[in-house]
Amino acid sequence: MVRQDKSKSRVTPKGTRPTESEVSEVSPRTAAPVDLKGPSPTWVPVLVFGLLIVGFLLIMLNYLGILPSSPSNWYLLGGLGVILAGIIGLTQYR
Repeated sequence: MVRQDKSKSRVTPKGTRPTESEVSEVSPRTAAPVDLKGPSPTWVPVLVFGLLIVGFLLIMLNYLGILPSSPSNWYLLGGLGVILAGIIGLTQYR
């Protein structure tokens, strides 16, 4: 392992401070306002978990042969699509 020369590891000389213009550029008064949103309504997690459960059941019932003309790839794709919709809904949950 190569050791660095500590005298050359700093970008600025030790003990310097930012100038007044550099400090004013990062002022909190010039920062963009933050849009605070409240918590999600209660129907969002209900819908998300409902979609996840329906997708899982659709895939399971397809392989058990309970659905008409099953097993079919269309039921599998439909179940995966419903699960994907639930996962996308999870990204919007606050």
